[in-house]
Amino acid sequence: MGKMPDPASSDNCSNPIGKKLSLNKRISRLVFGAPRSLYEKGLFKSISLLPFLAWVGLGADGLSSSSYGPEEAFRTLGSHTYLAVGLAILTAGTVFLIALAYSRIIEAFPYGGGGYVVATKLLGKKPGIISGCALLVDYVLTIAVSVASAGDALFSFLPLAWGQYKLIFDIFLIIGLTTLNIRGVKESVLILLPLFLLFLVTHIIAIGGGIFAHANHFPQLASDINSGLSTGVQTIGIGGLLLLLVHAYSMGGGTYTGIEAVSNGLPIIREPRVRNAKKTMLYMALSLAITAGGLILCYLLWNISSVPGKTMNAVLLETMTSGFKGAAIFVIITLISEGVLLIVAAQAGFIDGPRVLANMAVDSWVPRHFAALSERLTARNGIFMMGISALAVLLYTKGDVRHLVVMYSINVFLTFTLSMLGMLKHTYKTETDRKHRRQRIPLFLAGFILCSSILLITITQKFTEGGWMTLCITTCLIVLTFLIHNHYQSIAKKITELYAQIESVLPKTKVTTGQLNPKLPTAAVLVSSYGGLGIHTVLNILRSFPNQYANFIFISTGVINSGLFKGEGSIEQLHELTESNLKKYVDLGQRLGIPSGYKMSVGLDVVEETEKICAQVVLEYPQTTFFAGKVIFEKERWYQRLLHNETAFAIQNRLFHEGQTLVILPAKVY
Repeated sequence: MGKMPDPASSDNCSNPIGKKLSLNKRISRLVFGAPRSLYEKGLFKSISLLPFLAWVGLGADGLSSSSYGPEEAFRTLGSHTYLAVGLAILTAGTVFLIALAYSRIIEAFPYGGGGYVVATKLLGKKPGIISGCALLVDYVLTIAVSVASAGDALFSFLPLAWGQYKLIFDIFLIIGLTTLNIRGVKESVLILLPLFLLFLVTHIIAIGGGIFAHANHFPQLASDINSGLSTGVQTIGIGGLLLLLVHAYSMGGGTYTGIEAVSNGLPIIREPRVRNAKKTMLYMALSLAITAGGLILCYLLWNISSVPGKTMNAVLLETMTSGFKGAAIFVIITLISEGVLLIVAAQAGFIDGPRVLANMAVDSWVPRHFAALSERLTARNGIFMMGISALAVLLYTKGDVRHLVVMYSINVFLTFTLSMLGMLKHTYKTETDRKHRRQRIPLFLAGFILCSSILLITITQKFTEGGWMTLCITTCLIVLTFLIHNHYQSIAKKITELYAQIESVLPKTKVTTGQLNPKLPTAAVLVSSYGGLGIHTVLNILRSFPNQYANFIFISTGVINSGLFKGEGSIEQLHELTESNLKKYVDLGQRLGIPSGYKMSVGLDVVEETEKICAQVVLEYPQTTFFAGKVIFEKERWYQRLLHNETAFAIQNRLFHEGQTLVILPAKVY
């Protein structure tokens, strides 16, 4: 009783009570994969990622932004392309600055230091939820902009008339990625690894070749830049040139959008987690700085301008390889690799978006269903939400990348700004090491000034071009989360009051009871944590069925969710917590003078796991009636079913089909 299952013999993924799998279940397993056992040896190692694979799964978001960020920045320069050298240096420097700051955040938050966690812990609940909502919108846009950009890259070498099918192609990509991610993070990353490597090789050749081919022209380039600067100063002045450079730099804000992904995705990185995450961050920073800065420089060297129906990278590749044998094949392969990397980049939205959603669900800011893990140990509900939302955004913008990038950049830099401010405050108030203070305060101060400046410029310049929509959606989401949180807090307060009232009248000492007698009528009570609802249910049984039951068996399932699934030992800790709560109920039963025991399990689905335990109880105690408590509301409203999972009714339905009785006893809280 209460013993941890033997990993060798336990089948935690089996169908309850040996029933044949339904057709829907068999199709689900075919598409999404077979369930994984929580007691699988080396489970966390098998689903976690080493730095290189983490770079593919998380860093691809940052690296892929070189497909649209540098292009947007270079376009903004207009005829003043001689400023591109300064723009390339600023871009590469910003990548390293933000990456270094997030490496320090990884050290401070070794179990996940995304914007929601950092802002909540260091600035408070309100800034935290602002950052969390901004991140959720950001990760939806990560998927949408990555997929739309992938479509642009892949359609750049196809006939112009085929462009009418790009949106349909994008829609199918999102559906496919949603399915792939439900199977599991590591599986999806391994499938896409060869294509990621192809991107690296082709772009190293393209950027290296593009710069090397103009090496002899550098003196002339320096002269042209000097001449351009002189002309620019005469026409718009030094202030005008600086404003133009800052404007272009800000419009390229999409270049930095994936840097936070590593710190937010820490739970999927293998131990030693901090060291491996910092390696992943270094790989990302180096690859992104070189690629983004190199592309901007190549645009300048090859005098590239935009062409309808083609990305600037496609124009650059065609211009560079013109006249070479097999050039068309190289261009197609490079653009395919770019498109595929953008598809890989959408992984960050599917990996980190559901994780942020799960963290917020654990803290009761969004419906708690989003904290649940599927039988594949993925946050299926969150993945579905990310996929559906990304489809909606894609359809709204009709896959227009420039529109999406504007929407995307705003929330990225809102989160960056709050994270930098939080770490600046934390370092100033708590850091006692003088060396660390001297190093980190300037780092986070510079990061805060930089990120807040880009945020303000982007909002000001692009408010009417999609910025207003991002701000509107984020604001509505923030209001919604506060309403949900207030609802959960209100329910928790009522249940706490109920517990206090009941506990005060319960007997304080145990009554001598006999042994459990399996031959006598037994009340099996389904409970979760020890508190008002469970105690109220026990007393309700005694009041409604006096002297009817000779035994109490308390049943509980410890549910592994995203908030608990953080590394080796998580399952054991949950097992201990669940068992501790059950022992309190056994103590309660003994204080009431009734022989009591407990049965428990740890799993992913509370309904299936509870059904298994109930089947065991019936075999041992044939005269069993099952009971569960349920909070009821004075006025039923439509949103209550969305916020509360109706677990008692789901279990009741399962047991009815097995010929067992489950009585649901109400607990009216208001």
